Amino acid sequence: MLEAKLATKTSPGHKTRVALSDKVIFGGKDLVIIGGPCSVESLSQMEETAISLANAPVQALRGGVYKPRTSPYAFQGLGQEGLAILAAIRQKHGIPVVTEVMSCEQVPAVVAHADMLQIGSRNMQNFELLKAVGKVKKPVLLKRGLSATLEELILAAEYILSEGNQNVILCERGIRSFDTQTRNVLDLGAVVALKQLTHLPIIVDPSHAAGKRELVADLARAAVACGADGLIIECHPEPDKSVSDARQALSLEEMVSLVASLRPIAEAVGRTIKRPASKRQLSVVTLSGHDLAGNRGQSCACGR
Repeated sequence: MLEAKLATKTSPGHKTRVALSDKVIFGGKDLVIIGGPCSVESLSQMEETAISLANAPVQALRGGVYKPRTSPYAFQGLGQEGLAILAAIRQKHGIPVVTEVMSCEQVPAVVAHADMLQIGSRNMQNFELLKAVGKVKKPVLLKRGLSATLEELILAAEYILSEGNQNVILCERGIRSFDTQTRNVLDLGAVVALKQLTHLPIIVDPSHAAGKRELVADLARAAVACGADGLIIECHPEPDKSVSDARQALSLEEMVSLVASLRPIAEAVGRTIKRPASKRQLSVVTLSGHDLAGNRGQSCACGR
């Protein structure tokens, strides 16, 4: 652990805050909640999500456009088209967007369209990718690998920090085990341990840990109670029709209800959930009656 000179704490009070925008800051008193679908499917899908979650409040919107999938035949994401959708939503609603980057070649395009770059669990030790995102100035959300130790996670963050990018957020998203009742095992003990080892903000992804939507809410509440700085949760206008990870996605109504249930827990541990600054009515963006994915109110097909 001594090798992680930049990521480890130098004193008990050493904490780093990472700004996603001037109003959304990780590592402070405010609990930051990121919500949205696993994959960007259409502009209408993301528009409906943004409108529903704006007053929940959810402070940032997630959506994958480059998707690492176990099967080469599964939906891989909309790519550049998906980035254009995220940019349109961000511009209209002023909500920061988070999306995954899978290769060094994708970094410039994602930097141009998103507010935060996510490094998924499968790429936690893709060292060339870590170096590449270390050379940009935008925040990086680094997810723990499926079988990674905490030392390996911290040293992965060190790669990014050593290249000059100090805006790193760690994410516990569950580790692989022998049990089949959940997709992964959510290691909340790791959240507590990381708080003692590193000054970087730490958030939790209960969706990928559980793999079942009925488990997500309780795990999210437990994550807040144990000191997580934020949550990233999958939700979808029509969860069962999601082109990826449908089983773990909450409905938008369930997501709003979950956020409401987090407030007393956040307050009990000295955190706050910031309410939206305004109640302005959000309207639907259309492009000649069609969304950017060429659909009319429908999701893209898995075989795309």
